[in-house]
Amino acid sequence: MRSKFLLIALGSAALAGCQTPGTPDDPAKGLAAVNVPVVTSTDYVFDAAAPGGTLAPGESDRLNGWFQGLGLGYGDTVYVDGGYTPAARNQVAAVAGRYGMLITAGAPVTTGAVQPGAVRVVVARRRAVVPGCPNWSKPSQPDWDNKTMSNFGCGVNTNMAAMVANPEDLLHGRDGAAASDAATAARAINMYRLRIPTGSGDLKSASPKGGN
Repeated sequence: MRSKFLLIALGSAALAGCQTPGTPDDPAKGLAAVNVPVVTSTDYVFDAAAPGGTLAPGESDRLNGWFQGLGLGYGDTVYVDGGYTPAARNQVAAVAGRYGMLITAGAPVTTGAVQPGAVRVVVARRRAVVPGCPNWSKPSQPDWDNKTMSNFGCGVNTNMAAMVANPEDLLHGRDGAAASDAATAARAINMYRLRIPTGSGDLKSASPKGGN
């Protein structure tokens, strides 16, 4: 009986010696993505002179050059802030329209107050990236601890970050409308039910005649 007890004790000690403690830089176990999108936020500010509620001569050209220098385009949001009249807002909208952009209501909080007789144009730039991808910092095999691969999540999350229209949607959802339109919600279902399947009218004529 004593010899059997000693064998069991030695076997337990051998198994315990095979366990390797994890290190802090190893990816955690589980199905959560190791590499996730990170949303960066930058606000660019341009103050334009607008005495009397309209842009001063030459301010539209300055604004256009500023937009061009920023590379204004898809993914940016343009705001107009300050005590302005619809005329100044429309002038800014006309310049932004050259880049296919619209003026969004409201404006983020920026440093400093808008001076009287001026308007502030704010370009909010949100970008979503997955830093460190591809991430092959850890070899996939051998994996004695059954840890998630270091590159796990790079493919899916990088594609999602590149395709999302508004990167802020990755941070928080959007508020729904106070009233819902059932017709809009059912539009896709109605199209699926009512449309004739593509190619259904030519299947008979395309069927082979004769043959083996």
